[in-house]
Amino acid sequence: MKTPPLKPMGLMQMLAPLLAVLLAVVVALLAAWALSLPAPAQGAKPTAEDPASYAGADRIEKLVAAAKQEGSVSVYTSAAMDDMAAITAAFEKKYGIKVRLWRGSSENIVQRAVVEARGGRFDADVIETNAVAMESIQRERLFQEIKTPALSELLPAAILPHREWIGTRLNIFVGAYNTRLIRREELPNSYEDLLDPRWNGKLGVEAEDSDWFGGILAALGEEKALALFRAIVAANGISVRKGHTLLANLVVTGEVPLALTAYAYKVEQLRKAGAPVDWLIIPPGVARFEGAGVTRRAAHPHAAILFFEFMLTDAQDILRDRDFFPARANVRSLPQEPALQILDPAKALDANGRWSKYFRDIVAGPR
Repeated sequence: MKTPPLKPMGLMQMLAPLLAVLLAVVVALLAAWALSLPAPAQGAKPTAEDPASYAGADRIEKLVAAAKQEGSVSVYTSAAMDDMAAITAAFEKKYGIKVRLWRGSSENIVQRAVVEARGGRFDADVIETNAVAMESIQRERLFQEIKTPALSELLPAAILPHREWIGTRLNIFVGAYNTRLIRREELPNSYEDLLDPRWNGKLGVEAEDSDWFGGILAALGEEKALALFRAIVAANGISVRKGHTLLANLVVTGEVPLALTAYAYKVEQLRKAGAPVDWLIIPPGVARFEGAGVTRRAAHPHAAILFFEFMLTDAQDILRDRDFFPARANVRSLPQEPALQILDPAKALDANGRWSKYFRDIVAGPR
């Protein structure tokens, strides 16, 4: 039986795999090039067509008119939905521009924003989440600087050197306790007090709060703090829960009598609603900014800048009324004692790997 002769492979068949690889490389290079470009229309002299830099007296008027033409703004956020809903409702009422929200954890927001941008998609107009995540996104060159007079009203620490995202509020890590289970006179005055056997089985933390732990390490010294928390976990254990709202609610139910890393605003909201809960700051106090930034390739650039502006102005009063500590300097006083260690986002991001390992190995990992 004769074997039929093999047909010679056509030129295009031979080149097809190589062409596919070359096409993928070109697409990746174009996406990287797009991300490396400056924000649109940044010229030497800002004009009304350059919304990120335009500072004319009619700035807001022009932003509103153009934003209404765009019709909506897309916001990625890790804020609790009820808190963000209060802000978006006020924005929509004032400007008639729809806010489309996507909510996820700060980790998921970073992942989604970066993956989309590298794939040439730019769905997010504004990103709003915690400082370490925002700094990570900034290093991917996904934000643009927005020049606004609103910055002059903010706490200096809310304004990063690159100004590509801005702090909107402080989240203060506090000890939240159930007032039916723990009397005020029994509260710890320091982390060393948590070595007392009375705290056995009563302590809890949020599962991702390695930045809080890093703030403690920086304030107390790594060697001392690591030894202390190893001893606390060995003596009394620490329950680990995912989500700050969940953790605060578990304090209310008594399942976690003393949570070490609750957010002050959430505990205050629950307390004012009549829940048996209150809070204290165990020194050293640690706080972290939450921030907002406008993406470089926003599909709705004017609406994005208008929402960003709203977060730094009108929303500051909304945040105050919902028991946050806003970034605007004259809105609400920060706790004076103990003095707060406000995390530096760049330093926290650089140390994140080390802090996360310590937190996981010592606090969040052991059971």
